[in-house]
Amino acid sequence: MQLKDLLLNGFSFNEILRQFSIEKSDFIIQDEDMILSRKDLANKEVLKERVLIQGKSTNGIFNFFGTLHCNFLNQLAVFELDSVEQQQASAAA
Repeated sequence: MQLKDLLLNGFSFNEILRQFSIEKSDFIIQDEDMILSRKDLANKEVLKERVLIQGKSTNGIFNFFGTLHCNFLNQLAVFELDSVEQQQASAAA
């Protein structure tokens, strides 16, 4: 299961997306594949990783910096938000 799917199972992350008008399909977890391919994950029940999540909305691009906590045994993930940076949507010329 992807980290993105685990996050969408929880209320708190969906609330962050709603507050910034980001659709559930319009965000990515930077380096998600690299995080999931780590060899030490096979021996871990819980993962704690600093991540950047980037979401797109009509108001621009939002970068969410924080810590991702995943419990693979229970298929749960929580994102602990530290800060948000907004990039304005570029106007077409």
